[in-house]
Amino acid sequence: MKRKIKLSALLALGVLVLAGCGRSDITAQTSGVWEKFVYGFAQIIDFLSFGGLVGVGIILFTLIIRTVLLPLMHVQMKSTRKMQDVQPELKKLQAQYPGKDTESKRIIAEKTQEIYSENGVNPYMGCLPLLVQMPILWALFQAITRVGFLRDGHFLWFDISGHDPYFILPVLAALFTFASSWLTMKAAPEKNTMTTSMTYLMPILIFVMGISVAAGVALYWTVSNAYQVFQTLLLNNPFKIQEERDAKIKAEKNKGKIKQKALANAKKKKR
Repeated sequence: MKRKIKLSALLALGVLVLAGCGRSDITAQTSGVWEKFVYGFAQIIDFLSFGGLVGVGIILFTLIIRTVLLPLMHVQMKSTRKMQDVQPELKKLQAQYPGKDTESKRIIAEKTQEIYSENGVNPYMGCLPLLVQMPILWALFQAITRVGFLRDGHFLWFDISGHDPYFILPVLAALFTFASSWLTMKAAPEKNTMTTSMTYLMPILIFVMGISVAAGVALYWTVSNAYQVFQTLLLNNPFKIQEERDAKIKAEKNKGKIKQKALANAKKKKR
């Protein structure tokens, strides 16, 4: 979780830094690997801009990217769920070795790795989708601010390269971010201060960035986060997960009652 928070902060910083650099236009004749990559993105969005509507192109582009990343996100969600399931064991481990000395830290680190290995948990998998999306987001930002045929586009009530004058997109992006984070947190068997605080802090961060960057990027975030909500309900539905956990707990309780009843009957027979 801490790694994911750091990467999110890095992503936010990167977007804000990009807002102030790379102002020169990118054309088909521009040299440089990164510039050609950005121009390629712009061409794809332009191809998808049916009726010359760049906003439609960005929406379709976002849906395609998120669909392509769906298998990776599915693996990441499974890894996150496994990570959530082992949290009770990790808490017991930390309670067993509360010391701050080097030896206690070493034991906790070793036993944590053992728990991860036994349960098939990869703590780095949660960061992978963010790492994959970073260059996509950066390229998108530069494409709609440095490539003329995208920069001059207009969609609904906003200019693609300008700011949303009514803050509708930043608000929607923040709301969908909150919904996605809330659903993920609801799937966790135990809540902690870190996940709870991030559920509320990330939407605020997205809103602040949404009013600072081009409206085209805010549109990307809105569609991407809305897709994330749909994806979570489809692949990692917290309501189904909670029902499964409740059913498992109930089954274990019933099993315990049956065992106790069997032992009681056995004692009666002995008498």
